[in-house]
Amino acid sequence: MIPRFSPRTLAIGLWLLSSAAGFAAPCGTSPFDTWLDDFKKEAAAKGISNNAIQTGLAGVTPDKAILSRDHSQQVFNQTFEQFSGRMVPPRLSRGSNMLKQYGSVLSRIEQAYGVPGEVLVAIWGLETDFGANTGKFPTIRSLATLAYDCRRSEMFKAEMMDALRIIERGDLAPQEMRGAWAGEIGQTQFMPSSYIKFAVDFDGNGKRDLLRSVPDVLASTANFLASYGWKRGKEWEPGSANFAVIQQWNKSEVYARTIGYFATQLAHAP
Repeated sequence: MIPRFSPRTLAIGLWLLSSAAGFAAPCGTSPFDTWLDDFKKEAAAKGISNNAIQTGLAGVTPDKAILSRDHSQQVFNQTFEQFSGRMVPPRLSRGSNMLKQYGSVLSRIEQAYGVPGEVLVAIWGLETDFGANTGKFPTIRSLATLAYDCRRSEMFKAEMMDALRIIERGDLAPQEMRGAWAGEIGQTQFMPSSYIKFAVDFDGNGKRDLLRSVPDVLASTANFLASYGWKRGKEWEPGSANFAVIQQWNKSEVYARTIGYFATQLAHAP
């Protein structure tokens, strides 16, 4: 559908909607501290506690390195053969070991959500090498930087709100929230909005901990897939309903095919 308004008019309209209560200075047009103060007011108006706002946003400053990464993203152009050949063989042995090590947990997760352990372990391995490389960027600083930038401000402001909600409900402390440069958190790299929607406390300790609790990580990933319609007991080959669900995890067909290929290799491993 062709837009009826110019980008500038649309931007002004979005600002008017988001600042109806007098909050939310437009991205990038005022000093960062002023923008952040307005964001805090907006967060409070949305019902986020003052404690979560103050602890979550204390000392936050923009990070130019994040913007450099965002502005210089390259289009993913590897073939399936190139990507899967690089990613799967080095992880296959460890993935098979993880499948065995967490077999009882994965069995309970499949009973609850219908998603096979092979699919979950494949995602786990591809995303962070089974939790070894979750990222070192302070999550809220990354999100604040991207929200202050005008490219996708509303999207990342919403992610900031959800990051504060994660703090508010006690799942993670602000200093624990470190991950990928664009704000993904945990061993399977959930954006804060997905963390809020899909994270589950599968180990029963009262927290949804996607940084340290493998049961929480794998069950939350299964919950994500189940919520998008995973069909229990069905295959996941390209063209199937379950492959379409994997594509909800990652829109890239090459990446989705690699998840499926890795899972199939794990299913056939001795």
